[in-house]
Amino acid sequence: MGTLSHFKHLYSEAFDDCKPSFVVVLLKGYAIFCGIMLTMAVYAFLYRAFTGFDF
Repeated sequence: MGTLSHFKHLYSEAFDDCKPSFVVVLLKGYAIFCGIMLTMAVYAFLYRAFTGFDF
């Protein structure tokens, strides 16, 4: 649990001194998008691994 709070702190601290607010919104949206895509890639890999890589 400490690791998640550490990453949350780093994520919040990364955007503290960004001045154009639209850049902050774009970067946060892009970070969420990348997280969703990474989650889907891991899910797809695990699904294929557990079903025997049938294509």
